[in-house]
Amino acid sequence: MSVHDVIRRMPDLPTVKRVSRALAVLDLVLNDADSLGCFSFDARWSETEEAALMRDRSGNEYSIVFSPEGAFAYGFDHESPMSPWVNESKPWPGLIDQVPDVFASARDEQVFWDPIGAPRATVAFWRTTADTEWRCGPVEGVDKDGADGLFEVLADGRPEAYLTFAEDYYAVALDLEPIRHVYALMPLTEYVVTSLNRQRRLPDLAGGIAEIGYPRS
Repeated sequence: MSVHDVIRRMPDLPTVKRVSRALAVLDLVLNDADSLGCFSFDARWSETEEAALMRDRSGNEYSIVFSPEGAFAYGFDHESPMSPWVNESKPWPGLIDQVPDVFASARDEQVFWDPIGAPRATVAFWRTTADTEWRCGPVEGVDKDGADGLFEVLADGRPEAYLTFAEDYYAVALDLEPIRHVYALMPLTEYVVTSLNRQRRLPDLAGGIAEIGYPRS
C-alpha cells in the first residue's frame, strides 16, 4: 500500500488525535527505558500546536502536527527508494506540492528536515478542518513509500492493532482491556498501569502524562 491507500483508511481528525495520545501513554507505561519507546505525543509542541511522533528502532519515523487548522503529517521509511538521501537531496516529486498555506510552518519545521536541504520524508499528507478526507500531493510511483508500515497502527484505529504491535515490539503478552481503557482516554489508574507493566507505578508517570496531555483523574 502507498500513501493513497493509507489516507483512505485514516480515521477523522479527532480520532487520529485521540489514538495518537493513547499510543503515547501506552508506550510510556510499557517502556522501561526511554530510548526504546516508539510512540510519543507533545501537547506543548507550540502555543497553538500538538504533535504525535513515532520513532522505531530501525530509523523509521513519522510526525503529525495538530493545529487549529487541522493536521499535517510526514513519514520516513529509511529503506524507501523515495528517500531524499538517494534522490539528489530533494524531496520526491509532488511530495510536498499543494500543501495548504495553513500548514506551511509544519511543512517547513526544521526539526523534520535534514542538513541536505530536504524534509526527512517519503510520505506526506494533511487534512484541514474543512476537509472531509485526508489529502496528499500529486505523487507518483509511491508503491514503496513505506506508508503502510509507518502508519499501520494509527490507521487501523483499534486497540487490537496496538496489542499486536506491542506484543511483538516489546516481546510481552498483554491483556486487551487495559489497552481499551487507554484508547478511550479514561483516566489512568494504578490497576491499569500495573496490568500493562508490573514494574511501573502511576505516580512515576506524572511528568510523561502531563507532557502527553492525557486526562487525569
